[in-house]
Amino acid sequence: MWMRAEKLRRRKRRRIAATSCGLFFDKPRFCNLPNYLSSSIRTAVRAVIIHDGRLLVVKMKDRDGIFYILPGGGQKPGETFFETLKRECMEEVGVDVRIGDFLFVREYIGRNHVFRYRHSNFHQVETVFRCEIDDPSKVRVGDLQDMRQVGVAWLPLEELSQTRFFPQVLTGFFKNGQIDVPCHYLGDVN
Repeated sequence: MWMRAEKLRRRKRRRIAATSCGLFFDKPRFCNLPNYLSSSIRTAVRAVIIHDGRLLVVKMKDRDGIFYILPGGGQKPGETFFETLKRECMEEVGVDVRIGDFLFVREYIGRNHVFRYRHSNFHQVETVFRCEIDDPSKVRVGDLQDMRQVGVAWLPLEELSQTRFFPQVLTGFFKNGQIDVPCHYLGDVN
């Protein structure tokens, strides 16, 4: 009887270990999936930085060409949102930021959007803040740029709607040189 109970406990431990990475096996197996393929939800923080009617963006390249995103990125364990945003802005656009008002939360569920071929199992929750920088002329590609990053740019706000900029829903929120978001939760938008 004791042997059977011990055997069941071992089997349960193996199942728990396997399901922790979204898989279910009777026997333990290695589960080294890349982060973007896992079924967990990633938290990220992004910055809206506007100067003289232009938005600071990260210039990216994929199989369809150039596109632009807001500076920022994924939160590491133990980091606050502010620490993450400062680190990511330094890595991507090479400048320290002053973090201002909270603007909105946006979800990105990859399978629902244009990048589904690459992000089919990716789910990210992004918190976005208004930020400022001291000297816009010091903006440059940071030391630890993202894999698809090819530069940084200042995009005129009035040209965002004709640009491959993500999340596209934001293009309608820029008015009079500022961003005016109608609500704090935008949902699953790109």
